[in-house]
Amino acid sequence: MEAHSKFYMDCHLAGRKYHDADMVWDKLRIGTTLRLEREADNRYDPEAVQVIFNHEGEDFLLGYIPRGNNRSLSPFFDMDYTDIFDCRISRISPEEHPEEQIQLTIRIKRKGIGL
Repeated sequence: MEAHSKFYMDCHLAGRKYHDADMVWDKLRIGTTLRLEREADNRYDPEAVQVIFNHEGEDFLLGYIPRGNNRSLSPFFDMDYTDIFDCRISRISPEEHPEEQIQLTIRIKRKGIGL
């Protein structure tokens, strides 16, 4: 049996306390699917990749892929490979520092298979 996706990386959600995560905190669960979007015009990080949660048709910017981890992701978005990643919450730890509260797992989708 072929895998539907291949593990790419684990990382934490950076900048969580500066964006919309508190607005939807009670909606976030392990396994929640998130969308990744490139933000090439980010003045603080030219490799920035946003992490977005869509709830009831509204997008909430939860934070970013951490600097360093985003360097391997941003080139894919720059080449218009925008739908190849599956990003999900793999750990939520509200008692930890805000920068460590949400862990993400990013997988590469197998061609022709949507998750």
